[in-house]
Amino acid sequence: MRPTGKLHLGHLVGALQNWVDLQAEYDCFYFVADWHALTSGYADTSQITAFALDNAADWIAAGIDPERSTLFVQSLVPEHAELSLLLSMIVPIPWLERVPTYKEQIDQLTDRDLSSIGFLGYPLLQTADVIIYNAKYVPVGEDQVAHLELSREIVRRFHYLYGPVFVEPQPLLTPVPRLPGLDNRKMSKSYQNTIDLSDAAETVVTKVRQMYTDPKRIRADIPGTVEGNPVFTYHDAFNTDRDEVEDLKTRYREGRVGDVEVKKKLAAAINARLEPMRERRAAVLARPGYLRDLLVAGSEKARTHAADTMERVREAMRLSYR
Repeated sequence: MRPTGKLHLGHLVGALQNWVDLQAEYDCFYFVADWHALTSGYADTSQITAFALDNAADWIAAGIDPERSTLFVQSLVPEHAELSLLLSMIVPIPWLERVPTYKEQIDQLTDRDLSSIGFLGYPLLQTADVIIYNAKYVPVGEDQVAHLELSREIVRRFHYLYGPVFVEPQPLLTPVPRLPGLDNRKMSKSYQNTIDLSDAAETVVTKVRQMYTDPKRIRADIPGTVEGNPVFTYHDAFNTDRDEVEDLKTRYREGRVGDVEVKKKLAAAINARLEPMRERRAAVLARPGYLRDLLVAGSEKARTHAADTMERVREAMRLSYR
């Protein structure tokens, strides 16, 4: 994850919960992608370290176990940059220009100058991030499959030129629920329409009260629309009492329940999900230096794997002088 701000409920349902579940089956490497944060946010780096530590606290709060998974920081493993540089020597520029998100982000982030080599070449760094650990699988949503296909093409090109070194990474397709923002726009920190994982219970209640609902429903006795209604999208994602959810939907469609009750029960469901995370987060933050030490130690462990791979890369490219 790129350390670009506080993590919110979208991160939880879209990635973190899946990360937690994967620990039971795989040897997992989860890292703070601080160099990737620079590709579009290079102009202001003042908060990257603070966000990195804050994000790692949320990972552990969500259930990532440092005893089972390797947590590290990208920039503390410089072999990522070395491999990315070597890949840049062999990958044609048109391969990078055809990446779906390249032009999309240039069109969307019009307030930033993205005409940098770092932004154009971020798929190379992405590829290095994966193949340097001989990763067999990368958990992605369907929208990211194209990125991983490019990584496999890069691996094949390297193997054609220098011989086999890497594992071709495969997508581990996972459902990525799309939560709308509180205002029914895309969930984004810049829109200030998120519920953050670190929000206090009272803050969650306040934000849920402000949520967008069916604009045609001006009174509680008017039948409302459930489909596409953010309040019910969130109920489906966080309310574990399925009977209660179905009852609310039925009464909402029939005009027999008000938004106040629906939102009150939603806030309670979200807080029930977040409360254990708040407790784990507080325990982590109560240990001075713990997160920094954990990430440094994880980075040292990751670097031993990366260094072994880079030795094989240098030998394959006839760049080994030992």
